[in-house]
Amino acid sequence: MHPVASARPAPLRRARSRARSMMTALLVGASVAGAALPVPALAKGPASLADLAEQVTDAVVNISASTTVEARGGRTGPQLPPGTPFEDLFEEFFNRRGGRNNERNEETPRAQRKSNSLGSGFIIDASGLVVTNNHVIGDANDIQVILHDGTKLKAEIVGKDPKIDLAVLRVKPTAERPLKAVPFGDSDKMRPGDWVIAIGNPFGLGGSVSAGIVSARGRNIESGPYDNYIQTDAAINKGNSGGPLFNMDGEVIGINTAILSPTGGSVGIGFAVPSGTAKPVIDQLREFGEVRRGWLGVRIQNVDDATAEALGLKGGARGALVAGVDEKGPAKAAGLEVGDVIVKFNGMPVKASSDLPRVVAATPVGQKVDVVVVRKAEEVTKPVTLGRLEDGEKPQLANLRQPDPESAVRQALGLNLSGMTDELRKRYAIKDGVKGVVVTRVDPNSTAADKRIQPGETIVEVGQEAVSTPADVTKRVEALKKDGRKSVLLLVASANGDVRFVAIGLD
Repeated sequence: MHPVASARPAPLRRARSRARSMMTALLVGASVAGAALPVPALAKGPASLADLAEQVTDAVVNISASTTVEARGGRTGPQLPPGTPFEDLFEEFFNRRGGRNNERNEETPRAQRKSNSLGSGFIIDASGLVVTNNHVIGDANDIQVILHDGTKLKAEIVGKDPKIDLAVLRVKPTAERPLKAVPFGDSDKMRPGDWVIAIGNPFGLGGSVSAGIVSARGRNIESGPYDNYIQTDAAINKGNSGGPLFNMDGEVIGINTAILSPTGGSVGIGFAVPSGTAKPVIDQLREFGEVRRGWLGVRIQNVDDATAEALGLKGGARGALVAGVDEKGPAKAAGLEVGDVIVKFNGMPVKASSDLPRVVAATPVGQKVDVVVVRKAEEVTKPVTLGRLEDGEKPQLANLRQPDPESAVRQALGLNLSGMTDELRKRYAIKDGVKGVVVTRVDPNSTAADKRIQPGETIVEVGQEAVSTPADVTKRVEALKKDGRKSVLLLVASANGDVRFVAIGLD
């Protein structure tokens, strides 16, 4: 017997034996009494994944991407900093020896450096369309798609999208080797606990199959503006990027993109772009070679419990709080205002501010949609015709940090306040268009400090009413206290005019 097998102390074995006997007696007794305990049905994993893997493996490919660049200066000798002793001597030596061929007196070609990356992908159309991650191909000038049987096909880029980290490639299939494609499935139907398999090229080991479950959905790992990842414990490692995550019907419900790991290898936490997010992007890349995203033209921030209470928002914290409206954007033309809370977009509920950029971007440019906002505790519907988000623009979240400390005048909410003066405008570089009450000091132990209000910022509104003097602030705060409000909502402007909402408790 293996020594570990008998390592447990005998008294413990006897105690556990007695416990098992007692449990058996209890169950038998309960059954005799007519009150048999319900036995939960145990979920069984698939007996084997071999048939599924065999069904889809031919559609999974390896991606080899090479980038060739000229080495700086075309020199292979030591790079010496300017002013180094003997710099001229080395320069002359390497020019004579490496820069020219002494016998032929010909210029030696510039040195070139090649970098390679390996990843995974999958075929979505038998005509030769392949999907992978954008970061797998990068700026490569030579891309090869390697099929399961080792066949190598040169690929060209159809289109790529760094925001979702996707790329579509095209290869030319041969008559001798027709391609096999796999379909997309519905990622929205996947639930934590559902079985999935990942197939790809981890560490260059092509055709590797790993299995696991969906661990979570809707993960935001702060890798981009549209994060909405499926988390899985199916082993995903370097080289799996761009490969498919399959459901048990052999449908692609995710594109393996990232891992969370201190070691660089799988620790059971991997992330895949859901097919529901990827498919509209892939369709646009196929059709246009680029992604044309919808644009609303608002700057938003999240709604926490204190903000929801201050706004009188029924149903608790939800939605996206409008902290700024682009003067030339669709939202401005439709009548959306700073202080509105967007709770529904095109029939879809907005549970958090991070939901809004995704649903707006996925909506076709030029489409007319209904946007439901809560304004002064009442729901209002605004029809909006979406514009197009240009490449240089980003879904905007309200600024959370600003300027520096200085003196005092009047206290409220842990803030020292002053009316706007020319001297304060100059001291804090406050733009001419900014109006309100200037913060000149913040109590470091106050909630205002925790919310990152900074001296030099300006309070524009208190409880959604404009203020211009410290007395206005105090008066408005007292009125809200009398109304039984537990928090007050401030509209705060930075020196350059960017605004955001801050909720501060009135305890």
